[in-house]
Amino acid sequence: MIEKNAMERERENGGDVLRVRREKLKALRAEGLDPYGQNWDQSHTAGEARRLLGDGEECDETVSLAGRILAFRLMGRAAFLSLQDRSGTIQCYVRREAIGDSDYDRFRDYDIGDIVGVAGTLFRTKTGEPTVRVARMQIVAKSLRPLPDKFHGLTDEEQIYRERHLDLIANGESRRRALQRIAIVREIRQFLWARDFVEVETPFLQNVAGGAAARPFTTRMNALDQEFFLRISLELYLKRMLVAGFDRVFELGRVFRNEGLSRKHNPEFTMVELYQAYSDHRGMMALIRDLILHLCDRVIGTRDIAQPDGTVLHLGGEWREANYRDLVREHTGIEAWFELPREEKLAYCGRAGLALDPEKEDFAIDNAVYGKLVEPNLIQPTFVLQLPRELCPLAKLNRQDPRFLDVFELCINGQEVAPAYSEQNDPLLQRQLFEMQLGDDQQALDTEFLTALEYAMPPAGGMGIGVDRLVVLLTGAGNIRDTILYPTLRPIG
Repeated sequence: MIEKNAMERERENGGDVLRVRREKLKALRAEGLDPYGQNWDQSHTAGEARRLLGDGEECDETVSLAGRILAFRLMGRAAFLSLQDRSGTIQCYVRREAIGDSDYDRFRDYDIGDIVGVAGTLFRTKTGEPTVRVARMQIVAKSLRPLPDKFHGLTDEEQIYRERHLDLIANGESRRRALQRIAIVREIRQFLWARDFVEVETPFLQNVAGGAAARPFTTRMNALDQEFFLRISLELYLKRMLVAGFDRVFELGRVFRNEGLSRKHNPEFTMVELYQAYSDHRGMMALIRDLILHLCDRVIGTRDIAQPDGTVLHLGGEWREANYRDLVREHTGIEAWFELPREEKLAYCGRAGLALDPEKEDFAIDNAVYGKLVEPNLIQPTFVLQLPRELCPLAKLNRQDPRFLDVFELCINGQEVAPAYSEQNDPLLQRQLFEMQLGDDQQALDTEFLTALEYAMPPAGGMGIGVDRLVVLLTGAGNIRDTILYPTLRPIG
């Protein structure tokens, strides 16, 4: 006869799961067994134990594992349980005769969610499942709250993000994606280290919020009685490292922008920025393609990435190069777009559903059209080149036509993944370009950076990569919150 499991017994006992579990803890302590005071020596993970058994039917080597009970089935004098650790799950077979009456009776009151240690030998069941034949076991942490139902997991989106620890226990897809993100970050570092880049750390607290056009978070340093900003970019300090002679430098870290929350944006996010002396935006084009293909090969296992809407991104195919102006003309269907009077452009935007401030400058209208109508349609990898000079004061002007910049924006699946520049290293021109934008408060004037630039920065290529967006892309997540362990949420209450 199959006995009732612990959860069924709890439901029958008035449904007061919390009370029942606390009573079990009290009973353990009354026996002199405090689960929180115990430890367990692990010799193997679940994955290592599976590999140790291999294709064999038995393995006499004793293994010692520890993990969380995800499920168990009582059958009189024996039971099967599923144990989860960092490497995955493994089945365990527990017999009264093997561990003794007192330990088995105690085991019958364990709950799903408890963390236990087990030791024993390995065998394969009749169904072929690798299993630990338990000779010894011990509870090392009592779970006082029930886990989400193993068949449905967490279904409320807010709870998934707020209680990610439960989501990772119950949802195999979330766990897989979290491990993929960890592997992607590791491989980005390995890729850059292998190319002689050095990793540095620059300040989170900055007295000038520079390097990007974004609203910063502000704070106050009591010791200096001065306002500071959480960094919105890594750029300006990394360029000072170029001045210092660090010819290949990168930083992988958190950046903060006091802006919106959406499926594509989180106020706290991860970036990798890198700078390579004696390179340019063309050098960065080769680098980002090599990096993404490296991640596909080493982490994802394919260069064809399926997205939630059914689109398949063919990252191993051709990466298109397209001129910014040509794309705007193509998507508006107006060959003479850039010669149109502002009033006609605004009228077109109105018909297209783009509500724009009529006082916007011409280049800003063009860029709104690009951002809303062009970029979302760039699905397969596309390098967008020759952007207008007004869009970035930190890039070099094109020698043949200084109305444009030597930059690219890499767009994949309808969003920007990585912008890159031939970096501006003329200190006098850099000051002019900053000052031209101060009226719009688009870039703060960092005089310390400008002074450093006067000591001479070598010509260089630079690039920023949004790690969260890259993980969304490569894992097919569809939502940036699914790739951040604990995304920003509204406080409870």
